[in-house]
Amino acid sequence: MAAGEVTSKGAAPEVRPGEITDIHIHIQPWDQLQPAVRERMRHGRRDYDEILAMIRDPARFLDYLDAAGVMRAGIINYPSPDIMGFSDEASVFCAEYCNTLRERLIAFGGVHPRFTKDAAGDVRRLAGLGIRGIKLHPPHMVFRPAAYRDGGMKSLEAIYATCQELGLPVMFHTGTSIFPGARSRLGEPIEIDDVAIDFPEMKIILAHGGRPLWPEQAIFLIRRFPNVYMDISGIPPGRLLHYFPRLERFADKVLFGSDWPAPGVPSLAEIVRGVTDLPLSPESLRLILAGNARRLFP
Repeated sequence: MAAGEVTSKGAAPEVRPGEITDIHIHIQPWDQLQPAVRERMRHGRRDYDEILAMIRDPARFLDYLDAAGVMRAGIINYPSPDIMGFSDEASVFCAEYCNTLRERLIAFGGVHPRFTKDAAGDVRRLAGLGIRGIKLHPPHMVFRPAAYRDGGMKSLEAIYATCQELGLPVMFHTGTSIFPGARSRLGEPIEIDDVAIDFPEMKIILAHGGRPLWPEQAIFLIRRFPNVYMDISGIPPGRLLHYFPRLERFADKVLFGSDWPAPGVPSLAEIVRGVTDLPLSPESLRLILAGNARRLFP
């Protein structure tokens, strides 16, 4: 079966390979990684050198997307110098990597709320470079998403207000993290309830749908707030309906993502096949694989 094709009770969805968007792929400057993180990335991989080649050459990465039947990809970068090793230059790398291929690559960069000296200015600078979404990773940046409410982290309020003003979606990591030093408790989604109330016009994406501990919280948030979505990256397709058995009911708030090439994540083509083979209606597959991302990132 070709990528992007599926049989669901004999019906084919209205999704062709050239329409699929993977909103969550990590093409990052791996030369910045902390040694322990680099070893975790490299362990057991046969495609490590191939990934390094894609990091150096966007054309190689586009060939990989084409082979998987994926048209567009969200490229996720963010600073996390103390946990992952990435500096602010990771966002600059992402903007430069994506800018010549904006019809296919959607650049996400980040502002570190604990280290920034000018949060609003940093968001505006990234937008000027071509960044189209902001990625915040509480377990890797070590902050609570609503820490601005008690006055402890006013930089967060400035990040959110500026993203709302500029129309930049904000993607939060939700769920656990396996990397050394990551504070997984900070990945619990429910605190984003405060953020969605205080910044009702800001578009929010809950990366990973709170997996594996908090999928019900993610469901609550995307159903409560019109501007809150989730992606399904990092969830094996065969487990997707285990975490979200009523996925059809809120398919209009779900974005396809792979989390490739995170440790343990299979090839992008395999993930695409796994999702398109799920017993979902053609309309639900169309929304998840293509339609919702087109609405957020025309």
